[in-house]
Amino acid sequence: MGVVAGAIVRTNDCFQIACVTKKYPIFFMLSDLLNAKSRILREYLQVRTGRVIALPTYRMEGVRLNENVAILGGAASPVGKMQGVSEDGIQQLEHEVLAKLVVEALADAGLEKSDVGSMIFTLPRPYTQQKYFATFMANYLRLPCDGLVMEVMGNGMTPALAFQTAIDQVRLGRTKVALALGVNFETGTPSAEHMMSSMRATGDVDFHTPFGFTPISWYAMDAVRYIHEHNSSREDIASVAVKNRRHAMDNPIAQYRKPMSLDDVLAQRPIVEPLGLFEVPGRGDGAVCLVVASEDVARGTGKPFVRVKGEGFYHEGAHQISEMPNDMISFEAAKIAGAKAFLNAGISAKNLDLAEIYAPCTIVEILVAEALGLCPRGQGARQAANGETSVGGRIPICTSGGLLSRGHPAYVTALYSYFEVLEQLRGRGGARQVSDAELGIVCTELGNYNAAMVHVLEAVA
Repeated sequence: MGVVAGAIVRTNDCFQIACVTKKYPIFFMLSDLLNAKSRILREYLQVRTGRVIALPTYRMEGVRLNENVAILGGAASPVGKMQGVSEDGIQQLEHEVLAKLVVEALADAGLEKSDVGSMIFTLPRPYTQQKYFATFMANYLRLPCDGLVMEVMGNGMTPALAFQTAIDQVRLGRTKVALALGVNFETGTPSAEHMMSSMRATGDVDFHTPFGFTPISWYAMDAVRYIHEHNSSREDIASVAVKNRRHAMDNPIAQYRKPMSLDDVLAQRPIVEPLGLFEVPGRGDGAVCLVVASEDVARGTGKPFVRVKGEGFYHEGAHQISEMPNDMISFEAAKIAGAKAFLNAGISAKNLDLAEIYAPCTIVEILVAEALGLCPRGQGARQAANGETSVGGRIPICTSGGLLSRGHPAYVTALYSYFEVLEQLRGRGGARQVSDAELGIVCTELGNYNAAMVHVLEAVA
């Protein structure tokens, strides 16, 4: 029975592999393989029909699945200094902090611990005392799982990858409820040790690291280029930090909540010109737990929830600073991932009510906002200065205070972003609440936005 051709076909709402043999066609269901929206099938799909054949890659755009996925609940610790022994002599341990959030998140979701089938953890910092953290937590929580228990790692995108893996667990039917969770302790580690680790992770160890080329250096070059190309100013770029601090003042879990003026920002010592101290993120500890569930479970609780309406991912195949000539301030990965997410969700940027952006520096928020279509190219800084990206403005960005003021415990930072949109879309934003918020977006990154992952989230009453 020799196979002479292979293809992927659609019959009704199902995709199948169609293998035409010399005598008759044979169909194989793709229900277990096509369990993700806009997914690229593995490069070679092997089908055994007497002998093995390899089918070429097929890009299935806009594939809709029967199983909608929701964020049903969440809990987050205030961002601050938790590593080590506090002034009152109390030491906080990572597993104790995170376990408390698991209990709170499940209570928020209206679910029991026994409902959980998968736990997807962000990889803790290397300074964490407890190794094999995920399996230790399963034991500490006394929580057996029949879906998956694992840790994921992807630098700044680490929390987004944990969230996406939890989504996929539900979509694959491996569980009805999954936790995306993590803890990041780093403030008790000396800055020099922390920076050496960061440079080795975020740069080429043969080319960037020996010369002390830090992530802030890339963003500073972006800022200089942006000012040059778009006739912008240091003041307009710095206004992002003022706006984010204003949002953080109304966020009880934000790390920095003291009032701050534009003059305060401009008066700080430079870190890498033209970026000053208040335009780059401080170090912080934090922990978050999100409850991801199938929509039928979410509806069964009778509680408001947030539907995952669209997703997009793109990696440009470069690591930090590319040696290939390119438009360094276009952030193509965010542009493409955003476009995929909008297409997947059936919306455009103008439909959004708010956005949480992974932006370690002021200039990054501006460039990502432009790449996503939230602001016109070259206008992001001016629109921030004019209040268009503030709560009450045209498109509020980083209502949590963002990385600059809410805080940046890197391996859980994006989980804080999802938590903020969850709160906003459930009308729980307090004084920073966006009026009538129904659609939000979270954009996360890897490297110098060499990769981006975007999720569109929708309120469901």
